[in-house]
Amino acid sequence: MSQHNYQILMISGSLKMGSINTAILKGLTLLPGKEMNMEFRFYNGLSELPHFNPELDTEHAFEAVDHFREQLRSSDAVIICTPEYAAGVPGTLKNALDWIVSSGELMNKPVAAISASPSMEGGAKALESLVLTLRMIDVRMFSGGVVSIPLMNRNKLGPDGEVIDSELRLTLLGILNALHIELGQL
Repeated sequence: MSQHNYQILMISGSLKMGSINTAILKGLTLLPGKEMNMEFRFYNGLSELPHFNPELDTEHAFEAVDHFREQLRSSDAVIICTPEYAAGVPGTLKNALDWIVSSGELMNKPVAAISASPSMEGGAKALESLVLTLRMIDVRMFSGGVVSIPLMNRNKLGPDGEVIDSELRLTLLGILNALHIELGQL
């Protein structure tokens, strides 16, 4: 009997090459996701989404929006990792979420929200903003799935993206374990 493999969509809120937030998501994929029947894929189209305009939010109005919505529909869960820009989430991430408010691809879907920053606060304001938006669109928030990572730097990750910092590794494993439990309850 084959077990279901959960499809997990990873979204980095940063467009920056070499982003710490993207690196964290890549590090997550190197943790024991296979043991939890998780397959990870990245959504890399934030920069391709047009500025949200509710008057243009019609079926098949934009190929990039259709692709984003399909990526969300075909996933069992989503993990978002965001930096903090000007005390909030980056505009490109907020724009992407605005495109799915009325279409509902994330409604009742488990979503883990992570912020990471070199600061002591770990991007807490961005995380708070992200969580407010996610609650507005009725995602399944779950215990252990909302995490701020303070004092994040490249020294916590190895050259191939593996998580070498023990505290960060435990934090990320906690997110995966919490998500695995949540997916098992669906």
